[in-house]
Amino acid sequence: MANFTITTKLRDGLTENLRRFKPVSIENADLRHAAVAVVVAGSPDDFTIPGILLTRRPVRLNRHSGQYALPGGKIDPGETPQVAALRELHEELGLKLEESSIIGRLDDYPTRSRFRITPIVFWLGSTYGLTPCADEVDRVFHLPFNELDSDAIPVFEPGVEAGRPVLCSNFPTLGHRMYSPTASIVYQFREVAIRAQPTRVSHFDQPRFAWK
Repeated sequence: MANFTITTKLRDGLTENLRRFKPVSIENADLRHAAVAVVVAGSPDDFTIPGILLTRRPVRLNRHSGQYALPGGKIDPGETPQVAALRELHEELGLKLEESSIIGRLDDYPTRSRFRITPIVFWLGSTYGLTPCADEVDRVFHLPFNELDSDAIPVFEPGVEAGRPVLCSNFPTLGHRMYSPTASIVYQFREVAIRAQPTRVSHFDQPRFAWK
């Protein structure tokens, strides 16, 4: 396992791996379009340790309550996925980034709740402050690259359809199992950006509790 550090070399390597990847877009008018932000940032405890920012949704929410999530939401009329991801980052975490901080994107992921999610990858680096919105964010986690790069992920659970398992992952930082769609997007980020492997994940299913 590599020893990861927040450096310009890491940023350039991730950017190049994402540049070479050819993301797949889903064209389906029956699916509502959403965007999420995969933000590469240093740990609040040690800004030299790279990871991605992850949230847990409040249990009082009507949709996907208590689940792990990447910052994001529905794309408003006239917005691109990039602009929507930037807006959601500001609304959920208080991060005001520019489009120049975008280093790539991943495949669209179709959900059982009738969304197609476009993940946009950002480089935040080592200096930042967060102001989480209590209405949308219960807690913010920093998921370090050393855990993302572990061969212990992903793991699979049976899905409702043959040949379509549920992708999930166990991360020590979380202390609980993370399920798709977030787990699939995080896994594809690991494969594409960190390991330079053009891995697809849209065929993996989500558990029933994530369908609503």
